Order: sequence, then C-alpha cells, then structure tokens
Amino acid sequence: MTEPAVRPARILPLIILSQFACTTIWFAGNAVMEDLQQDWSLPEGSLGYVTSAVQVGFIIGTLIFAVLAIADRFSPRKVFFACALAGGGASMGVALIPESFEGLLLLRFLTGFFLAGIYPVGMKIATGWFAEGLGRALGYLVGALVLGTALPHLLRALGADLPWEYVIVSVSVLAIAGGAVMLLFVPDGPHLPAASPFNPGALRAAFQVPGFRASALGYFGHMWELYAFWAFAPVWLAALAMHSGATLNIPLWSFIVIAIGFFGCAIGGYLSTHFGSAKVASVQLTVSGLCCLASPIAFTLNPFLGLAFMLLWGITVIGDSPQFSALNAVTAPKAYVGSDLTIANCIGFSITVVSVQLLSTLAEIVGPQYLFLALAPGPVFGLLALRPLLRNARRPL
Repeated sequence: MTEPAVRPARILPLIILSQFACTTIWFAGNAVMEDLQQDWSLPEGSLGYVTSAVQVGFIIGTLIFAVLAIADRFSPRKVFFACALAGGGASMGVALIPESFEGLLLLRFLTGFFLAGIYPVGMKIATGWFAEGLGRALGYLVGALVLGTALPHLLRALGADLPWEYVIVSVSVLAIAGGAVMLLFVPDGPHLPAASPFNPGALRAAFQVPGFRASALGYFGHMWELYAFWAFAPVWLAALAMHSGATLNIPLWSFIVIAIGFFGCAIGGYLSTHFGSAKVASVQLTVSGLCCLASPIAFTLNPFLGLAFMLLWGITVIGDSPQFSALNAVTAPKAYVGSDLTIANCIGFSITVVSVQLLSTLAEIVGPQYLFLALAPGPVFGLLALRPLLRNARRPL
C-alpha cells in the first residue's frame, strides 16, 4: 500500500493547526513588552532578557527531554498535550502574577522549557506520518511556527484598547486547545522512529560526516539571524515610522513581517521537491544576508519601500529553516539521528541567545537603523558552510 493511502488527509492539517496554536505562546511576551515596560517599569534591555529567557528554557528543556527520551518512552502526542497544558499555564501566569521582573523571566523560561515538548515533538509526530516528502511537510510545520510566533502581535494590534493581559490569556488558552487537538485527533503514525538512547558524544561522530557538518553549520549561521530579527523587527519598524514621520500600526506590521515567513516556508518546501533542500536554503539565506547588509539603506527609503524591504526579509529569514531541518535529518548518522538533531537544535538556539543579547546591548549604543548589520555574519558563515552540499547536489528531500 502506498504512503498516501495509509495517511488520512486530515493528518497534516491537524498537525499544522496544533503546531500553530501551541507556538503562539513563544513570542507572547515580546508582543506586550511596550505595555509591560510602562506598567511594570522594566529596566533597559528587558526585551533582550525576556526573549532570551524563553530561548534558554527551550534549550534546557530540549536537552532534558532528549536525555530522558521523553518522546520515545511515551506517546509523542501525549507528550505534546502535556507540554501544551503546562506551557499554556506558564504563559498565562504572566497575566496573573504581581508586578515582578524576576517572576516574568521565570515564567517565560518555563514557557520555553515546555515548548521543547511542542515544537520538536510536533516534528517527530510528522515524521511518523511522512516517510517521503519530509522537506515539504516540514515547510508547512515551520510555517505554522511562524504564524504562531506572529499571532500575539496581531492580537495586540486588534486589541489596542484592551489590557495587555488580553493577549497573554488568549494565546495561552489557544495553546492548550491546540494540544487537545493533537491528543484527540492525531494518532501516532506508522513511520514513527524507533526509540534510541541519547548519546551526548554523537555530535562528534556526526561532524565527521561532511554532509551533516555542512548542514549543521549552515543551520547555525541561519539561527544567528532568525530570532534576533524577529525580536527586534518591532524596534526597527518603530524607528522607521519615527524617522519618516509615517503613521504605522507597529503591532500589526510586526505581525505581517513575521507571519509572511509562512510563504517562504511553504513555497520553499514545494521548491525543495524539485531543486533540493540545499539549493533552496542557500538562495533564501543569500537574500536574507543581503537584507542584513542593506538594512541601513532601507531605513532611509520611502516608508512604503522600507516596509516592502521588511516583507522580503520576513519571507526569506525563516524560509530556509525547514530545509535545514530536513538536511540535518537525512545527513545525520542513522544510529544517532535523534541525539544529533537534539544537540544541533540546542546549539542553534544557544546561538540565538547570544545574537539577541548582542542586539539588546547595541540598541543602547548605536541607532536602530544599524542594529541588523550585526546579523550579517550569520548568513555569510552559513553560506560558506553549505558549499559542500551544493557541490554534491543532493536529491530533493
């Protein structure tokens, strides 16, 4: 029996819906940062700390989940639901606690920790249903992450006259509902990878494989840029509006700039079946790297051209991500694929903490129009690393 015959048509849409709903809590704190800074008198640089708290939580959570083989020992969809419930609760706590910067950081850390049982586990659930066409499937899944990441900004724009707690509570409830959808309507797939013990030394063996080394290093360069861009896009947009005298709805445009990345993921996933993941990733990484370098010039343009520039960047900054995930999956040694992907994921997100904190520091020193220049080394490094895969012209994933 062929794969499409054994996979119900509802499976991928439901996984996408669940992934979207649950990842709305990822940037919820960022969407209401301006309100929190005013209401709670938060310190300078709080945006960087709040963003990094989620990332550090995700890193630690991913490692613990891998060491304990949580998604191997238990049904992935049950793990997904439990983490959606806990992550939604931690996210909602921000709207319930007394004013406390330390409490805010702790709850955002816990949110990131439980996201480790949502984003990677959602991908594992998808691999259980897709023996082929993984690059395209992951394109839609990462696209769901993009939309989920962007949604809090849209809720803030639509509810500008409502208390900021409205955004936090809304996405928290949505995340719990998304976990319930996964639990109730998405069974474990027939191709679910068999359990394998976590091996922290596996990365050494993996980096001896030229293909995995090229893919992982390219992914690291991509991650240097991605989350820092998402975190500081509202800052750049607000500065653009002030510089040009234009009236912009910053939360709405922040949503659009981030959410439009869905099309980069989806179109990139489709193109990967024709041209291969390495070529698709390299083109998108090239464009986003050029956007890093051109960002000071774009800042001086007509505001509508500046917005068009940010839309192009929003498409390409994330469009390569699912292709790197697919490349990492197929080039890692089969005996340690789970460990290798986990460790590579943790290193990638650790890199985001550094770049976010760097931009947070630079924001106090240089003008906002120059902030994104600091992200350019990431794409350059990633493109240099990808060259072996481009020469080998791997088959489409």
